[in-house]
Amino acid sequence: MGRAPCCEKSGLKKGQWMPEEDEKLVAYIKKHGQGNWRTLPKNAGLARCGKSCRLPWTNYLRPDIKRGRFSFDEEETIIQLHSILGN
Repeated sequence: MGRAPCCEKSGLKKGQWMPEEDEKLVAYIKKHGQGNWRTLPKNAGLARCGKSCRLPWTNYLRPDIKRGRFSFDEEETIIQLHSILGN
């Protein structure tokens, strides 16, 4: 049985995202929320798979992602937890 395919493979864009696509995705999520990733690309006007939309949002586009170096306190916490828990 298994799960139904997430999208129709034909006609989908593959490869690197263009800045216009990023803008469309961010604007759609700001207005409507994340919702169902399988239906989001069609509703947002993107010729992408749901997974292809979810990954850039989760890893790069979310406004609450902290970028840059760790603070001293964060680094100390990481070292302490690593000594307790290991890798």
